[in-house]
Amino acid sequence: MKTILLAACLAAACGAAAAAADDAAVRRELVPTGKLRVAIAVSPSASALYVVKGTDGQFHGVSVDLGAAMAKKLGVPVEYVPYLASGEITNTATVGVWDVTFVPYDAERAKFIDFGAAYHVLQSTYLVAPGSTIKSIDQADRPEVRVAGVANTATYRAAQKATPKATFITVPGVDAAVALMKEGKADAIGLSRESLGGLASKIPGSRMLDGSFLNSFTAVAVPPNKPAARDYVTAFVEEAKASGLVRRALDSAGLTSATVAAAGAKP
Repeated sequence: MKTILLAACLAAACGAAAAAADDAAVRRELVPTGKLRVAIAVSPSASALYVVKGTDGQFHGVSVDLGAAMAKKLGVPVEYVPYLASGEITNTATVGVWDVTFVPYDAERAKFIDFGAAYHVLQSTYLVAPGSTIKSIDQADRPEVRVAGVANTATYRAAQKATPKATFITVPGVDAAVALMKEGKADAIGLSRESLGGLASKIPGSRMLDGSFLNSFTAVAVPPNKPAARDYVTAFVEEAKASGLVRRALDSAGLTSATVAAAGAKP
């Protein structure tokens, strides 16, 4: 009996030690500064990726809500690191300025950051300018069609593959794309459906095309070579989907038609 009890105690001690080691690894990789630095992309229109800056001076959106919940679970403060777009987030993945982000997946981006679980089903299409005769994505594949797209993003890369004959105008962020269309210098803007839904009201007469040229996921991600951090954020997102947190975050951002990725969905 004593032997059995001793074995049980040793097993429990080993389990506790392993859990402590795992926790130490997570904190070393995910919160090396003692706070959770969440990279966010800021836009005039919310999406599963993009957040908006309110009149209160604070950021609001899905990435903000998920980042705050993750920091609370970790028991650390949260800090938001703003960028114009997901491409800028990818470009800074190895310089130690952010710890976690929530961005669209594509194979090119996966070369530079490590993706965890998907939380949103992503579709991207075109918003066409007021008075445009373009009725389908195929009709945008002409040299005279000027497409504004945000640099180094999954959507922009997919747009260039889907309509290679179009004339592409690379912009640093969504604001610049909107300005081009308002000035009559762009015939289409390529973004996710959620983003374009918000932009349409800012460009009266503009119209979103049916169909999509990108079908992917928006997912949680961390800088490369941080396996403990990746595993932790993956488990967090799966819990956030199961608890309804992701659905509530989307709805709070006005994205009531957005689709939550299924349990276990991987980008």
